[in-house]
Amino acid sequence: MSTTDLEKNSGEPFDSIIDESFDSALSKRYLVYAMSTITARSLPDLRDGLKPVHRRLLWTMRQLKLDPANAYKKSARVVGEVIGKYHPHGDTAAYDAMVRLAQDFSLRYPLVEGQGNFGNIDGDNAAAYRYTEARLTKTAMQLMAGLDEGTVDFIPTYNGEEEEPELMPGLFPNLLANGTSGIAVGMATNIPSHNVAEIIDATLELIDNPYAEHARLMELFHGPDLPTGGLIVDSPEAISNAYETGRGSFRIRGRFHAAEADKVEDREAGIERLGGGQYQLIISEIPYQVQKGKLIEQIAQLIADKKLPILEDVRDESDENIRLVLVPKNRNVDAELLKESLYKLTDLESRFGLNLNVLDATRTPMVMGLKELLGHWTASQIDILQRRSRHRLGQIAARLELVEGYLIAFLNLDRVIEIIRTEDEPKPMMMAEFGLTDRQAEAILNMRLRSLRKLEEMQLRGERDDLLKEREELETLLGSPARQRTRLKRDLAALRKDYAEETLLGRRRTTIAEAAPTVEFSMDAMIEKAPVTVILSAKGWIRAASGHEPLDKEFKFKEGDGPAFALHAQTTDKLLIAVDNGRFYTLGCDKLPGARGFGEPIRNMLDIESEGQITALLVHRPKGQLLLAATTGKGFAADSDELLAETRKGRQVVNLKGDNKLAVVREIAAAHDHVAVVGDNRKLVIFSLEELPMLARGQGVTLQRYRDGGLSDATSFALEEGLSWAMGGESGRTRTEKDVWQWKVARGAAGRLPPQGFPRDNKF
Repeated sequence: MSTTDLEKNSGEPFDSIIDESFDSALSKRYLVYAMSTITARSLPDLRDGLKPVHRRLLWTMRQLKLDPANAYKKSARVVGEVIGKYHPHGDTAAYDAMVRLAQDFSLRYPLVEGQGNFGNIDGDNAAAYRYTEARLTKTAMQLMAGLDEGTVDFIPTYNGEEEEPELMPGLFPNLLANGTSGIAVGMATNIPSHNVAEIIDATLELIDNPYAEHARLMELFHGPDLPTGGLIVDSPEAISNAYETGRGSFRIRGRFHAAEADKVEDREAGIERLGGGQYQLIISEIPYQVQKGKLIEQIAQLIADKKLPILEDVRDESDENIRLVLVPKNRNVDAELLKESLYKLTDLESRFGLNLNVLDATRTPMVMGLKELLGHWTASQIDILQRRSRHRLGQIAARLELVEGYLIAFLNLDRVIEIIRTEDEPKPMMMAEFGLTDRQAEAILNMRLRSLRKLEEMQLRGERDDLLKEREELETLLGSPARQRTRLKRDLAALRKDYAEETLLGRRRTTIAEAAPTVEFSMDAMIEKAPVTVILSAKGWIRAASGHEPLDKEFKFKEGDGPAFALHAQTTDKLLIAVDNGRFYTLGCDKLPGARGFGEPIRNMLDIESEGQITALLVHRPKGQLLLAATTGKGFAADSDELLAETRKGRQVVNLKGDNKLAVVREIAAAHDHVAVVGDNRKLVIFSLEELPMLARGQGVTLQRYRDGGLSDATSFALEEGLSWAMGGESGRTRTEKDVWQWKVARGAAGRLPPQGFPRDNKF
């Protein structure tokens, strides 16, 4: 259909339908949305560090004359103006953005001064905007300085009724000073706050030496300076590399500090000494973006779940300053161990990901390193300086024109008055007689009579000389890049005085110090050591009786159940459970149910297959060795540390095929040097332990060869002490055979019948 036809039939709704593939239409529209999200919502402009919503909030508050010296106005007034004139989005989003600008625990240098409830570090929300009031801070005024001096372009608002600044021209380095975070489509940004004095020092160095090395900048710019203080414990190399590439991460820890402690070392360690050798730890600062209430809940939950048994209690004694009190279980608890465990188990240590993704002067998103970022920001400030100078030159030219006219009027005052009194159209006459411009003549005619007395030649000539001098200076400035850099340095140095290290607002809050080597931390160190007797029934019910009960004691079992395994252990021990499918599981003795009842099914604690039968239950011995053998006659030695499983699913150690089972799991003592294997066919073979390989997983090697049947039992022993086996019966006696040379052959042999008196069940 032609364009003419479309115009003729414009009244029909279906005549303007465009035939286009769904993929193409969707991709075009999604691309528009994605670009809008990136450039107009989520990423900050590197020149002023603001997103549109923040820029519009500050501009609105400036329009409402909410200067630091003026009275507060209701937040509802500000939000209404913002969403009505400049930001056509929800009131909640606008108010939330405004609240964040006022929170001193969210922004290092707040841009809004709030009155009322603007939320707190516990995570409580701000009061509704009808209850709170706000005005701008001095920092915000510095960020907006120069808006009336032709420094930036003004663009139409969404409905074309108003104008808003494209960016804020002030010298305050807001992007790095306050940081920001945002998630766009396909990209994100996350920038922490930094110390203004350090930012300015690094910028001044870069102005003096554009080829300065990154390492030199990092000597002046030390890293994040967060609103909530805390410590950054990464190495200087890691921090430097993050700022060189624009990507990285930092570990942030809370600070332990006891202001009331007597000794300096206790004060720095956060230890308050109590009577009788007792002490308590004081947390005075928490990591950035961690809610205090949530942190306390985490610690309290650890205590309730007995996951941190060395901690007795946590109390919140905070007022305007944070003070969390941690009470250890007893005075023997190592303070450093308690700190390390809190770092590991709670948000007292968190990680902040650095992503210096910003919009440059052409609105192009880009990840920049520190040097590149400061270079672009310096260039933008030079451009603003030039625009301000050109704008001022225009003002000077306009004022000079008027001053020249006033001088002519002063020198010919009587004639000017006569013309005004006698002429119906005095303006053309004055322009013709004195050579005045239209603007000069209009200004003279618009003067009030009382202003005539102020026309003094010396005053006018003085003003003209001052304006000419200022014009010359500005023209020289615009013609000299070196002078522009010098002016920028001077302005930055003046700004730095407001944020110097000795000022309350400017002093560094976050300490950057690489963490000392961590204390060896394990949950075992926190478990109170106590003897227990572990009982596992034939049907898989497990329990732990306090103390070391006699293993031959008659324990009670459910009807139809009976004993399977019983052993002595400590609550700090870990149990190795071997199943006949070759899988090993791990269970801590501290997690076992008590022995007042029948215990609990072990399958509730571990994911053991229903058809699997438990072959062995033994206490894990660090750096020990186990002899593993299957019914196939194959086996190997395993390091007991390699058998520990970290999950309920266990670890597959012995690979088995078909119906074969894991038959033997036995500890190999340090003094043992030989292995004895007996088959179902009652053949015995003995070979050197050196022939048994050490494996982490597999089928192993052939220990004994069979024509029929399979392996019945295997054990290790010291050849010098002889091979022992149980005699059977109720006597509990064992027999030891030292003369076993005739059974000692190479591994994998068929063997021969065992010595006289060997048990009929073919078990050692």
